[in-house]
Amino acid sequence: MPKIPTLPKLLASKIYKTGQTRGADDDVIFQNRVGRNSTVLISYSSFDKIVEEDDQFENGYIVLISPDEYFNDPSFGNELKKRGLSLGENALLFYETRSQWNKFNPDDKGFSFATSRTAPLGGQYVARVPSLTSESAEKIIKGYSNSKLKGAGIRVYEYASTEITVKARIQLELLFWHCENAKAVAKFTGMSDDDIEIRIKYNTDLATKFELDNWDELKVMRIINENKNTICPLCLKPLSANGFFSKVVQAIGREVPDLTITELNLFHIKELRIGEYNHKPYNLGWGHHHCNVVTKDAGIMETLVWMKEVIELNEKSGYKITSDI
Repeated sequence: MPKIPTLPKLLASKIYKTGQTRGADDDVIFQNRVGRNSTVLISYSSFDKIVEEDDQFENGYIVLISPDEYFNDPSFGNELKKRGLSLGENALLFYETRSQWNKFNPDDKGFSFATSRTAPLGGQYVARVPSLTSESAEKIIKGYSNSKLKGAGIRVYEYASTEITVKARIQLELLFWHCENAKAVAKFTGMSDDDIEIRIKYNTDLATKFELDNWDELKVMRIINENKNTICPLCLKPLSANGFFSKVVQAIGREVPDLTITELNLFHIKELRIGEYNHKPYNLGWGHHHCNVVTKDAGIMETLVWMKEVIELNEKSGYKITSDI
């Protein structure tokens, strides 16, 4: 069997990064750009509808509990036990506001901040309290804040198992090869004709093996068109493979030298939301950066309804819809 050629570096990196979560800065509790199979953070209010089995998440979960709920309800401890939860084992108090910190100061309770993502967690709480300029109060960041242990876990709706992530990457590569001029672009970026054919066969065989090439379903999900060309899920225009390597056009006078955003990005057809795990095959496509920004977390249908209302209101008000400046 011939050696499997690698994809162009930028494309390989883009596909690989689809298996990572979105970015997060130091002031929030989430990890920054880590695997989607990482430890999951679940708010206590969502616990009952999310957790079905203890081994549902590959690297476990941590339930975040409001100090107000915990300290104001004498029966709260019993409620935790019923759900198999325990502070310092699989649950933490999460301090988010200055009033919570002042009213239920964890130091006064004999609590310490957590130092591990696996049981035992090394403490009973984590804090991300913003600063207050009016009171000259500095922000409070306790737990999961050092360079080796930054962030307690990932957003629960971003979770995907290792198996699902691998399959999603296979299908996303398949969709690249079904973009207009994919072979020509791959050749331009350094792949030989033979390497391209070997790689396509390798990817196609994997897609068939794992049943990732159901073209009817991909079409229904707005990922490809009737000609099996990959399309943007929002505007439905066929995608050029050049978009995987070209940076988005910047507005004149507002350019930044370190822009890394390409014209085409990962696109979730059904948006990510709590209680659903929508990072999976047949729900992932490639789309224009601008279309992705417009859709945000609202979802395609909701965005289209909004766009239709905007157009109708403009037309009703007598404004001409034109690209002329």
